[in-house]
Amino acid sequence: MALQEVTNAFLKRFRGCNGPLYQASKLQCRQYATAGDGQETQELEKSGSTTTTSGGQGMRELEESSFLSSTGGSGKDVQKFDPARTARKRNRRLPPSRYQYKSPRYYRGPLHPHQPPKPSDPSSREFEPGPFSLPRLEQTYHDTFASDFMTMTYTHFPPGFAPHQKGDRLRPWLGESPYYKNRPLRGPRGGDTLKLLRKPITFRNVPQLERVTVHTMVKGAIDDSAHLHVAGMAMQAITGVRAEAHKTRTSVAGFGIREGQYLSVTCDLYGEDMYHFLSKVVDVVMPKIKDWKGVRGSSGDSSGHLHFGLTAEDVALFPEIEVNYDMYPPRMIPGCHVMIHTTAKDDRDARLLLTQVGIPFYGKQIN
Repeated sequence: MALQEVTNAFLKRFRGCNGPLYQASKLQCRQYATAGDGQETQELEKSGSTTTTSGGQGMRELEESSFLSSTGGSGKDVQKFDPARTARKRNRRLPPSRYQYKSPRYYRGPLHPHQPPKPSDPSSREFEPGPFSLPRLEQTYHDTFASDFMTMTYTHFPPGFAPHQKGDRLRPWLGESPYYKNRPLRGPRGGDTLKLLRKPITFRNVPQLERVTVHTMVKGAIDDSAHLHVAGMAMQAITGVRAEAHKTRTSVAGFGIREGQYLSVTCDLYGEDMYHFLSKVVDVVMPKIKDWKGVRGSSGDSSGHLHFGLTAEDVALFPEIEVNYDMYPPRMIPGCHVMIHTTAKDDRDARLLLTQVGIPFYGKQIN
């Protein structure tokens, strides 16, 4: 539409060819273009006529040009002029790569002109589709567990209470030795491992489930790789995630293990898969285990990550294994280790969260 309006305005301006402005511009063009004497030019200026003489070839070319011609375009020609429609009729198109946006493979800093899109953008390399369902355990956590957890961990501080000021966790190097200068601070006495600092629980830092890792080490795969294939099929069936096999780093002659031999399988669960797996373990598998006390209270790494084990008989209680039990050789179904990673800073909060989920603990509890 914009191009058509420009064309109409251009034709309207040069349609009236008998005006004085047109005559003056025409005479000026003849004056610079002709090679004749100046008498012809003076006669043309007095008479105002547009007829040409036989003196100059350049004037004939100017009179015959379409730019200075007196005939203007008709209304139909103006309406037919549509460059956008003409471009649409062309069959030539740009290559497909010009229409597709590709996210940069590497992040080159916030000042780089080519910035990667957000992970929620489908064109991002980090985009993950979903969620496709709302697990019942996740919904219960947001509706019930989070608020109950804040209530159970609430600590009342009366007005004017001043918390105890703790000393520095790291110690400086004291002494006259020149090697002590400008050295980084060292850890506390008794060990170099520092525990995570636990802050008061608020609605901003309520512990929640982060991921679940299911791992199994297959001893029978040392002599027969069929045991590893069965273990991978079983892990993939009960978790819904493709299993990843790992090979040994070093050789151990006492156990007959060779370097580079695949002996273990791991499955990492996030999001929906994690909640579905935990719900299945708590509601289906654990009630079927005979004489099962629960998870040891000492299981944990003092950083909010707890773990427990399931024997081969316990793994056979999963509904995916029970339905197709004949497909798995009985003596090849492996046991597994289940590691639950949470955002809690110590084992006490992680144990409290998993107790809400439905996992029982027994024995001495170590924080």
